[in-house]
Amino acid sequence: MKAPRFWSEPPSIYSALLSPLGNLYQAVGNLRRGQAQPYRAKFPVLCIGNITAGGSGKTPTAIAIAQLLQDQGARPVFVTRGYRGTEPGPLRVDLTRHDFRAVGDEALLLARQAPCWIGRDRAAAIRAAEQDATHIILDDGLQNPHIKADYNLLVVDGAAGFGNGRLIPAGPLRETLANALPRLQGCLIIGEDQHNLARHITVPVFQGDIVPQLPQDFPRDKQLLAFAGIGRPEKFYETCRREGLTVAQTRDFPDHHIFTADELADLAHTAQRDSLTLITTEKDWVRLPEEMRHQVHCLPVALHFLNGVIPDDFLFAAQQRKKIDPESR
Repeated sequence: MKAPRFWSEPPSIYSALLSPLGNLYQAVGNLRRGQAQPYRAKFPVLCIGNITAGGSGKTPTAIAIAQLLQDQGARPVFVTRGYRGTEPGPLRVDLTRHDFRAVGDEALLLARQAPCWIGRDRAAAIRAAEQDATHIILDDGLQNPHIKADYNLLVVDGAAGFGNGRLIPAGPLRETLANALPRLQGCLIIGEDQHNLARHITVPVFQGDIVPQLPQDFPRDKQLLAFAGIGRPEKFYETCRREGLTVAQTRDFPDHHIFTADELADLAHTAQRDSLTLITTEKDWVRLPEEMRHQVHCLPVALHFLNGVIPDDFLFAAQQRKKIDPESR
């Protein structure tokens, strides 16, 4: 689904009417957390999460941290839900056998970097992933009460912020910042902090930026028809423009959208009629049918940390855990 427009606008009559449901949403989450007995993994767990619905940059953050850990000789393994996939898991993603319908689009991107396990039961998936790992990177699990993480990292889109500041369905928040802060060890703000969010955050704040990774042979002189089915499509279009690309037309789709044959035919027809080149995100590209992929360019991106190296804090937390828990391996 697409996020309602009023989620990103100042509080309105719509958000006011829905606010009681939002408060109930958070209360139920707190109740689940209070009753849960979270699983403590044998290896350090870094949870990368957010408090808003939709994309904030968790997946590129997870990939960047995995790369940094690999550069230090570690063997990180991803664990994710496999959102919108049909496989319940626990299951290790096999890029030669699985597609987005089975394991979800995010799992396919993660599995390119390091082993990735999916599971609707994240604790069970972590138990299965432990055989391969020195570190577990949990992609999206801040609200999951069944995992005990060593380091919870909140990822925030600096341009979108927290929207109207209301809880689902009155706004985009899964929980309030005040509710989440006691569980956090760090916060990563991606892009410019346009809402001055850092002043409200009492844990270490890191800065990052999404940087395009265009291949050398990309046709930079072409006019583009850019389309995206992610949490905030405008972020993708702006990334294209920042790279100096000419975005002539755009098409928005809901987050994790499965493109129909008619939609793809319309995109191809429009591009041909208006002499445009199709471009989309990596996450959308893996959801395209094989026969369509050769007609569409994708814009690879990478997350660059601008101040500090988060895994240093993560590794320190892991060392402290070993002092407290000698049975940790």
